[in-house]
Amino acid sequence: MTAAAIPWHAIYPAPRSTAVGICREEVLQWFRAGKQAGRDFVLVDLRRTDFEGGTIRGSINLPAQSLYPTIPTVYSLLNQSPVKEVVWYCGSSKGRGTRAASWFADYIEQQGETRLRSLVLEGGIKGWVAAGEEYTDLMDEFDASVWAK
Repeated sequence: MTAAAIPWHAIYPAPRSTAVGICREEVLQWFRAGKQAGRDFVLVDLRRTDFEGGTIRGSINLPAQSLYPTIPTVYSLLNQSPVKEVVWYCGSSKGRGTRAASWFADYIEQQGETRLRSLVLEGGIKGWVAAGEEYTDLMDEFDASVWAK
């Protein structure tokens, strides 16, 4: 097998946990209830080269391809904050999103952490956009032309 055929995540251990999903309607309710991304919960956009068309308001961008070695640092920062939920997403949240949420769940379990929850946004950013204007209104740098392709 050539190096080009090996998936980026193959150099890291497979997650032991199964990602717990959260539906976009629940995240929408957090926004409507006045919760703030970055203070009450954290949204992590895992896209790297496909990071276009906008992102959910308040998301931080941590590309999945470089995430695994930084998990201890991410945990350390979040553990010192009031954040209780970390919501990971990518395009569809079936690959990168699920893997990242599971890796982070593994790590917080190893730390004996019970306050933080690691969640994957069901349907990812594509599902968020497809759900309509009440969702896209909660995006930074939303560009409808990107999603019309």
